[in-house]
Amino acid sequence: MAGIPAALRRLVIKRANNHCEYCGLDQISQVATFHIDHVIPTASGGETSPDNLALACVSCSLRKGARLSATDPQTGAEVPLYNPRQEVWRDHFQWDGVRLVGTTPTGRATVFALAMNRPTVLLIRQEEVYWGRHPYPSGD
Repeated sequence: MAGIPAALRRLVIKRANNHCEYCGLDQISQVATFHIDHVIPTASGGETSPDNLALACVSCSLRKGARLSATDPQTGAEVPLYNPRQEVWRDHFQWDGVRLVGTTPTGRATVFALAMNRPTVLLIRQEEVYWGRHPYPSGD
């Protein structure tokens, strides 16, 4: 978290509406503070700028790490991970209740690589349903 100015951090959080830009989890229900993720890691030349930063829950951030790609479990092809600064979430993902479904190779690879449907996160999403915070983004 060091190295990201407070104003830039606030911009990223506000733009994401306080939700993980990968899995949609609401920060309000979590104890751990979400990370400001470099979509393109600094090790790969990514800048610390609004165009390269995304709000990520701890789980998505740590599982993504410095990766730019992952294997699509359906085809076995190496494909880019979802980029919330350049792509539209709904173009790659949809909800099946509390399960997140990747609808494209990028979506499937991201769901698989970031383990977005682990039992624990499914339970968290069930609680989010109870509080009216799931699904996010909503289906509108």
